[in-house]
Amino acid sequence: MEDRGTYRGWPRVVAVVGAGTMGLGVAECFAAAGMGVRLVDATQDLTRRAKERLVQRARGHVRAGLLAEEAARRVEAVETKDGAEEAASGAELVFEAVPEDLGLKRDTLGACSGAAPPEAVVVSNTSSLPINRLSEFVEGPERFCGMHWFNPPEWTPGVEVIPARATSEKTIERVVEALRGIGKRPAVVGDGPGFVANRLQTALFLEAVRCVEEGLASPKEVDEVVRSCFGFRLPFFGPFQIADMAGLDVYQSVLGVLEEGLGDRFEAPEVLRKLVEQGRTGTKSGAGFLEYTEEERDRLLLERDRRYAALGGLLEELPPVSAGSEGPP
Repeated sequence: MEDRGTYRGWPRVVAVVGAGTMGLGVAECFAAAGMGVRLVDATQDLTRRAKERLVQRARGHVRAGLLAEEAARRVEAVETKDGAEEAASGAELVFEAVPEDLGLKRDTLGACSGAAPPEAVVVSNTSSLPINRLSEFVEGPERFCGMHWFNPPEWTPGVEVIPARATSEKTIERVVEALRGIGKRPAVVGDGPGFVANRLQTALFLEAVRCVEEGLASPKEVDEVVRSCFGFRLPFFGPFQIADMAGLDVYQSVLGVLEEGLGDRFEAPEVLRKLVEQGRTGTKSGAGFLEYTEEERDRLLLERDRRYAALGGLLEELPPVSAGSEGPP
């Protein structure tokens, strides 16, 4: 049951501007940790209804055993404000979570950064909009950065933190420390299209659709392959360490087959070819994309086996997720 106790670091006061799915989830995270949260949406009526939904969500999480009673009471103490400027005034962190519309972001970030104290950090939650462009709307862009939380924000640990060119190192350090303080796992990434997570998961989705279009499998079977085969590894290891454990020479060989059958999009990248030429084929050689002592390699492979076995047991214990019957395509 989730209750990390009262948060004692920076920030103490957070303004959450925009109370949709992501804004409410982030507000719950901050408030449950013990931060003072101010919530505001586009109108007073929408703000009032958003607060009601926030309390209902927290109560539902208590009933599900996901949130402690004391944490839920902290969520119930979230303040509502009449406008973005009132919410931002006196806040140490302004979290903008309005819809992905550049004009709306411009107006909201301008209003919030103008009303917030000069030392306050201003962040925009976005999954796609360019952070350098958004920084132009902020008074004091050195205190601004992007964030990309993932749905559901209460329980998904990863958060992408995206500096703009003007963002100061201190701003990033403070944001990363605050996220870690509430149990998140932030990664600082560059301001490219889709950042990292959406670029990777969209590439997977496109190939999944192609597998269905080519008649290799149904959507249901593709989902089963992902969750019970290679996706089984992903809660514990990223693509580079997975490749190291499998063998980069093996990856290069498989890519050769895929390139022959499916075209240049599967051409082995130069960095992979060079590593294999150098004999850096992964854990079995002591080096691949990463480097491993013999002790580190043995410990890694044993820990991998333990984690996979534990996850396999968990999948067997859990009731099946309700999934719709097969239909188009």
